[in-house]
Formats: sequence, C-alpha cells, structure tokens
Amino acid sequence: MTIMSRVAAFFRSRWLSMVPLDRLFWRDLVVVGTAINVASSVAALILLGLKLPLALVLAVHFAPVPYNIFLTFAVWRTAGKSSGTKASLMTLGATLWLILVVVA
Repeated sequence: MTIMSRVAAFFRSRWLSMVPLDRLFWRDLVVVGTAINVASSVAALILLGLKLPLALVLAVHFAPVPYNIFLTFAVWRTAGKSSGTKASLMTLGATLWLILVVVA
C-alpha cells in the first residue's frame, strides 16, 4: 500500500465513521491533533524569532486548521451515529477543542 493510499484510507475511515468514537476523539483529536497544533505553534514562534515574514509565520501557525476542522466534523459524524451522554460530551468536547486550538 502506497503512502497516498494509506493517507486516503486514514481520512476515509474517519469520515465514514469506521473508527471507534473513543479512538477518534482521544487519540486522533486530543493527543495527535493537539501535538500537531503545539508543534505548529512552536515552529511559528521559531520563525518569528528568526524574523521571517509574518505571512509565513501565520501560514505555519494556521496550517493545521483544515485538519482540525476535519477531525471535529469526523467526531460529530461518528457521535451522531451513537446515542447517549458520552457521544454528546465528545461532540461538545470536539467543538471546544476546535475553538481552543484555533484561538490559541
């Protein structure tokens, strides 16, 4: 399997709710998503410290936003196929997480 097909399979499985909600929320969104955002922010701060153009700094800082939106929608879609308090809390958590990582 090529890298491109593995990446496509990753996104497809999350969009089609083929990944368990717990894994999608905790591992993909909270752990990996947050790590990507922290790394992007650190890289942007380093670029800012090197006095590189502000447009480049902002592009690096906000680069994960489409991925963040994708993960949030994937959680919403997967939680929508479940019922109960846990699914509702994960939907709320994903929404709050998205606001936090975009604003911070």
